[in-house]
Amino acid sequence: MSLRRPWVYLFCGLALFLAPLAGVAQTPPPAAPILPVPGGAAPAPAAAKPADPFRLSIGLEGTGQGQGGQVSVAIQIVIMMTLLSVAPSIVLMMTCFTRIVIVLGFVRTALGTPSAPSNQIIVGLALFLTFFLMGPVVDRVHKEALTPYLDGKITSVEAFDRASVPLREFMLKQTKPRELEYFLELGGFGPTAVKDLPLRVVIPAFIISEVQTAFQMGFLLFLPFLVIDFLVASVLMALGMMMMPPTTVALPLKLLLFVLVDGWQLVVKSLVQSFA
Repeated sequence: MSLRRPWVYLFCGLALFLAPLAGVAQTPPPAAPILPVPGGAAPAPAAAKPADPFRLSIGLEGTGQGQGGQVSVAIQIVIMMTLLSVAPSIVLMMTCFTRIVIVLGFVRTALGTPSAPSNQIIVGLALFLTFFLMGPVVDRVHKEALTPYLDGKITSVEAFDRASVPLREFMLKQTKPRELEYFLELGGFGPTAVKDLPLRVVIPAFIISEVQTAFQMGFLLFLPFLVIDFLVASVLMALGMMMMPPTTVALPLKLLLFVLVDGWQLVVKSLVQSFA
């Protein structure tokens, strides 16, 4: 017991010494007194403002003073995002993409190579050919509709009407008259001038015409390869090689013929000239 008492006294002394320090550390500092302002009301205590989160405000006003006729940057971003969301439908339904991708698919099937070139290559080639062929139309839309709208010279309705004119002219050049007459009759329209044709008549007529033209071109592409298949099958039958698949012999011959005549250049050239 005599050995334990010094340690007990030591711990008790440390506790008594540290207790006031702990109370001081836990006591919040007193608030600074607010001094009254002579001749005025007492100021309110200043509260610490938390940092505001990042905000994106979209306004319909112009970009600044003296630029009230221009569209704000936020509105331009919204318009761009909207165009990007509907761009696939516009590219597929109102341009030459449909005919090109169908014809290129027929070429691959006629060659007998279902995986060469791949779908990505065919779609990419069709997409860039579409950009090339639709370049004049896009330039007209940008010059006559988009630029005046962004400058605040025309309204959105007028911009849409101006942008639809070049597209309507392009589609009408590639649309068969009987398809237009069919959809005019189906929609209950009377005799209508070409410039007054609504887009809900022009677009489906254009799509049907494009699909029909693409299948006609695909049939013409199939004929030479079909002749090679017939010749190979006849030769194998004459030689008595019943167990030899004709495709095994016909595929190298079709590839050789396609390479010798520079087939891809002829196909692309025919596609481009079909839209002239």
